[in-house]
Amino acid sequence: MKDLTIRQLKLLQAIVEEFVETGTAVGSETIEKKYKLGVSPATVRNEMVKLVEMGYLKQLHTSAGRIPTTIALRLYISEIMKEKQMSVRDEVSIKQQLWDERNDYERLMRHATLVLAENSHLLSVAITEDNDVFYAGAANILDIPEFFDIDVTKKVLGLLDRHGELLSLFRKETSDIPVKVLLGEELDMHYLETCGFVFTGFLAGQYGRGMIGIIGPSRLNYPSIVPMVRYFGGLVSEVGRNW
Repeated sequence: MKDLTIRQLKLLQAIVEEFVETGTAVGSETIEKKYKLGVSPATVRNEMVKLVEMGYLKQLHTSAGRIPTTIALRLYISEIMKEKQMSVRDEVSIKQQLWDERNDYERLMRHATLVLAENSHLLSVAITEDNDVFYAGAANILDIPEFFDIDVTKKVLGLLDRHGELLSLFRKETSDIPVKVLLGEELDMHYLETCGFVFTGFLAGQYGRGMIGIIGPSRLNYPSIVPMVRYFGGLVSEVGRNW
């Protein structure tokens, strides 16, 4: 972030958030009309060119707008975005739904992934050290443009059957941050260049450690998704601590 000016950071934030919302390349005209950056249209265009040269944006076609690169999304997540905490009402509602399953490990894990999928509107996945996989919401991704590509969808859904491969993907992120994010080419797997994984660990008593999270496009609503995944990981650990 040290190589970016405050103006460039604000511009990058606007482009990322517009791309997350629309899923399409962002033009300077859109930024000028929708976001109040306090600079001229010419300045916006010039700064976007610089961000392309610096590797934060890419231009898919000569006349198209720009989309953020993985580097830009990573910067946005770690340095720019402000998390939107879940409401107390939502937290209580989710906890009540999972609490009824607290005495049965498999029922809890199935229900946790189901409730996470319902709240995120994405594909949710949980995997244990023993390669047990629980998932829900596979149909959710079919409404997302990135998954209109049948090869991308087949690759993602195929991972649900290849437990070792799925676990190896989750283990690619080795930082000690509670909620881990893997984006695009960081997944190092063909057809997943447009995808994003957000996950966190949990403890399940005698069943050991596991991970729970979501799979979706790389342009996820990270300010909402990150705290949601964190909450589910903590809740599964809390409910299962006496197993």
